[in-house]
Amino acid sequence: MRIYDDIQLDYCDVLLRPKRSRLASRSEVEVLREYTFKWCPRSIHATGIIAANMATTGTFEIAREMQKQQLLCALHKHYTAQELIRFLENNQKQTGNNDLLFISSGVSDADYEKISTVLKTGLIYNLCIDVANGYSPYLINYVRKVRAAFPDILIMAGNVVTGDMCEDLILNGADIVKVGIGPGSVCTTRKLTGVGRPQFSTVIECADAAHGVGGMVCADGGCTVPGDVCKSLCAGADFVMLGGMLAGHEESGGELCTKHIQTGELNLLDDKTCAFKIEEKQYKTFYGMSSAFAQEKHYGGMKKYRASEGKVVEIPYRGPIEPTLLAILGGIRSCMTYIGAKRLKDMPKCATFYRVNRQLNTIFGNEL
Repeated sequence: MRIYDDIQLDYCDVLLRPKRSRLASRSEVEVLREYTFKWCPRSIHATGIIAANMATTGTFEIAREMQKQQLLCALHKHYTAQELIRFLENNQKQTGNNDLLFISSGVSDADYEKISTVLKTGLIYNLCIDVANGYSPYLINYVRKVRAAFPDILIMAGNVVTGDMCEDLILNGADIVKVGIGPGSVCTTRKLTGVGRPQFSTVIECADAAHGVGGMVCADGGCTVPGDVCKSLCAGADFVMLGGMLAGHEESGGELCTKHIQTGELNLLDDKTCAFKIEEKQYKTFYGMSSAFAQEKHYGGMKKYRASEGKVVEIPYRGPIEPTLLAILGGIRSCMTYIGAKRLKDMPKCATFYRVNRQLNTIFGNEL
């Protein structure tokens, strides 16, 4: 048994130090970046925010909105091959290409058969290989298998939290490693298994390791506000994957329901009678992909050897997703002017952090 005594930090444990800057306006910064990769010969021109490949956020509807802002979307793996092909054909006609989309896969034979069918169409070249435990030999073996069969595609694989495993995945065929175990808002892996690592420290170590062997990292989970996205990019993440921040919108998956809530205010009905005011509020379901709910919905039930590692929540309905995406991009631009980073890829070079005990004054709540 061994204990690592080094302090492990989350996004809430740090704040960025402002610096003198030549940037006079947020409009002067470049949030689009040209991404080139170790194995994939193609490049992508985008801002590296990715909608998570969860059933409620990796939807066709969110994908359309993400692309409008030059952001990316990892489509969830519960679409059939035929559904994916139809969407990709239409999307290619509308946008010119599918460069900002990933299809997703597990590591089963059925997964391989499905993604092979889609990749062979030539409609898409980006693949997200997603398993809960990236330390399983199944992941590296699957990455090797896919790389051998499709040598020119872009492969993102995970999830892991240590530099050594990032290096292994990249050297065996991954272009991007997805990092993060347990930081998601509807993930209960840490609670159930005791396994995980604070996300800010994860990103720092994994980005350093991945960049050392020519790869990249995608920070997956743990962001609750646009400032967390900024911190992740400054810590070295090339891409940041968002789930909860994109859930609950019009374009998000999940059931929309209406609830009648007693507000505590009184309505005067007549001279002698009053009643508590009732308001209607709308909510959308958001659930973790390892939850019992997800297992029932997508796999026909929870296997006896498994336990639920996710939860189901109802998020207040947030309307169209566009304002949320613009707020995230606005936060990144503002952060760049504070630290003097003209280009998105310069953010880690310009970043200095304070370690803090508290980052927000939440007396009136912490909503944007």
